[in-house]
Amino acid sequence: MIKVLVVDDDKLVRKGLISAMPWQDFDMQVVGEANNGEKALEFLESQPVDLLLTDLAMPVMSGIELMRIARKRYPRLHMVVLTLHQDFEYIQEALRLGAIDYIAKVQLEKEQFEEVLGRIAGRINEQLNQSPQAPHPDQVILEVEQGYVLLSLDRESDHDWFNELQLPADENMREVDLSSWIWFPAEGKESRLYEILSEKIRKLPESMLLILSDLNDCTWKEIQRWVRDYTEKVLFYEYHPERTIISVSMSEGYKSQTEPDEAKLDRVKESWLSSEWFYNDSLYEKLITDMKSLKLHESQLIGLLYSLVIEWNRLFAHTNIGKIQMVHSFHSWFQVEQWISHIRKMIRASVEQTSYSQEIMNCMTKAVLMIQAEMDRQLSAAELAQRLNLSRSYFSQCFKDIIGKTFNEYSRFIRIEKAKEYLLNSNNTILWIAEQTGYSDEKYFSRVFRELTGMLPSEYRVANRLGK
Repeated sequence: MIKVLVVDDDKLVRKGLISAMPWQDFDMQVVGEANNGEKALEFLESQPVDLLLTDLAMPVMSGIELMRIARKRYPRLHMVVLTLHQDFEYIQEALRLGAIDYIAKVQLEKEQFEEVLGRIAGRINEQLNQSPQAPHPDQVILEVEQGYVLLSLDRESDHDWFNELQLPADENMREVDLSSWIWFPAEGKESRLYEILSEKIRKLPESMLLILSDLNDCTWKEIQRWVRDYTEKVLFYEYHPERTIISVSMSEGYKSQTEPDEAKLDRVKESWLSSEWFYNDSLYEKLITDMKSLKLHESQLIGLLYSLVIEWNRLFAHTNIGKIQMVHSFHSWFQVEQWISHIRKMIRASVEQTSYSQEIMNCMTKAVLMIQAEMDRQLSAAELAQRLNLSRSYFSQCFKDIIGKTFNEYSRFIRIEKAKEYLLNSNNTILWIAEQTGYSDEKYFSRVFRELTGMLPSEYRVANRLGK
């Protein structure tokens, strides 16, 4: 029985194919369906499939990318593509990737389903008859004790590192996944292979060489899955440019990352919003360690960093320090640390130009936080100075030198910026917005708003919403 997986982002197309095609007449059975390439790979990982029927143009992961990965992971998988008649360049690429046939969607109603499946079944049987019947390679136990795994962190690079670096290739080398390869050294050749790979890794940026042991009685699929788990769950945090060769064991399992403790996550985030880490080295190292210990998935970590940048920019974007730019992707935790260290140096350099102490810098950061936290009432410089145990005149001078605006200028500016957010992202009345930003008099609020923006609040709301 040929087991079939149907992949198309159009649910009606999937259901139509599954229900209308005479699968049983050709000894075929649809065992699953997916709406994008990522879902299809998850299914292939969990269920045996003989025939992949996939659309090419899909969100999340295209059919072409799905075929590239599936061809390497499942060399015995037969692939057929569904496409529109104008996708000729995609058809050529699909055939190059090993597709045995393609079906134009516009012909499905005109062409006999029996003819389509008959042609596909015939080509599958031809390929099966040409190759000797042997145990599936995924299930063969590899009689080896050790392997060398070369991993590249840049999984989206267009570089063909394998050929560019002229890595050793023979019957003992296999490609595990995109940008990862494994070698099983022949007896007596371990040291020579290690020398070659350790030399090559110096030329491959952001890469690691794993000396993988305890392979006895493992199948290729088990080894492949272990390496993928390591790549997805460990490599990001493990990589360091000064430690590119490490020994690991197949006996070490890597559990799926769990949702982070929300309370700990909030504490870590709050700690980064103080200014003490600008100067205090031990606190800075602790914050780095605490964030790393969360072991967030890359997407979760990027989300956390984005939220910190937003908060930092609320504090600093309109001051002498300026706006902090977010890096949109990181290949490793090492890169994250470098980026945060760069931000720290930039902030320190800006603050040190004022010649104020760390204590005063902390006071001004607290003042900015207080203004933003208590925006629904008008705070005065005198009140904040008293709360920070500073004289009013000294507080005002420090605030202007460090923040780059007078207290009144900054307070008014930040309230109007918040009012803009409310105007664009809510349907609340102008009076409500005025009160939430510390103005009890709607007319006075509108006058201040027009002075800073050139428009009344109602005009700003209409103009900017229409422009979206």
